Parts: sequence; C-alpha cells; structure tokens
Amino acid sequence: MIDHDLLTYLEGYVTEKRKALFQKVLGERTKHFTVVLEDIYQPHNASAVVRSCDIFGIQDVYAIENRYTNKVSRHVAKGSQKWLDIHRYKSDGDNTKQCLEDLKSKGYQIIGTTPHNDSCYLPDFDISKKSAFVFGVEKEGISDYVKEHADGFLKIPMVGFTESLNISVAAAIILQDVTSRVRNSGINWQLTDQEKLDTYKDWIQKSIKNIDKIIDYYHSNMNK
Repeated sequence: MIDHDLLTYLEGYVTEKRKALFQKVLGERTKHFTVVLEDIYQPHNASAVVRSCDIFGIQDVYAIENRYTNKVSRHVAKGSQKWLDIHRYKSDGDNTKQCLEDLKSKGYQIIGTTPHNDSCYLPDFDISKKSAFVFGVEKEGISDYVKEHADGFLKIPMVGFTESLNISVAAAIILQDVTSRVRNSGINWQLTDQEKLDTYKDWIQKSIKNIDKIIDYYHSNMNK
C-alpha cells in the first residue's frame, strides 16, 4: 500500500527534471515480456543483457542460480540494474522449476531461446501472449528442464557458418524486435497504474541519499 503523503514528501528531494524522466520512462516500461537468465556465469554477459532490458523497456529480470551466481558488472550494465526488478532463484537445486512455476502462475508462457531445434523464427513469433524468454548458460544453452517444460522455442534467423550468437547479442536482437512490434500493436503492453506507482516510488527512494534516515525523520515528525 502506497503512503501517498510520504511519497509527496520524498519527491521534494528529487528534481522536477528527474521526476519527469521517471514518468517518461515508466510510460515505456512493460511486463508483457520478461527475461530469464539461467546459470549465466560470465558477468559481462549477464550485465549486457540487463542493460538491454533497461534500454528496451523490460522491467523484470529473473536470474536462476543453480550452479553459478549471476553477477552484474557496473561498468557494463552502466547502472541499469538499479532501475530494474531482479528476481533471484538460488535457494536449492529446484531453482529452475520454481522460477518457471512462478512465471506461469503470473500468466507467462515460457519460451526457450535455442538455435538447435525446430524453433519459431523471430519474425514469426506471436507477440500477443505474455512471454518469458529463457536464455541459458554459455555454450550449453538452456537446461533439459527448460526444454521439457517450455511452451515454445525461439531462434534468430542466421545465414552464416556459425550457428549461434553470444547470449547478450541474441537477447538484444530478440528484445528489440518484440518490443518494437508490441508498441506498434493494439496489445495492452504497458504497466498498470499501480505497477507504475509502485515502480515510481521505488525509483524515487533509490534516487535519495540516506533514504532510511530521511524516512525515519519523516515518521518521527509525523507522530509528534
């Protein structure tokens, strides 16, 4: 539940230019598509994907950590991770299972990205359904569990000798394509008003130094 009085108070610590930028970016954010990173162990790859998610308006990233910790490099991500909601699954060996079940409960179809089967080609992909794109560990690709439980598969058309792209490049190509198409469609792809408000509050708080002390000061004065 949003404390609107507190939010108004905190807005006083943020410039009008920054608040306007938040509103502009929120208008382009989406949860219609999301990205799942399964056991990505090279920080520059995970960081580049996170950066692409921010650039193309993807608000949620799901990181599965069965064998490797998903690390984000600030130098590669350029601070983009600060503005995204990153959900980590790292408690036990069933992290992939738990993540996919959570996504399906939120209405997402699970789409494994792989060039090695009869996947749907990117230009033919149906953008109308909420979709979670799963990118697997470098070299090996998505796990057998994802292959067995995915609702579909997706690949990028390629005409060269090599048969795969770097994960960060593949993610950027896919996200640019599907987000561009969905924005030009009649699909309801934007955040709900409540999601925008929740995210706006989060961004406001992340923009303020010593936020905990400021909130404590606000509550202590409100109770006088």
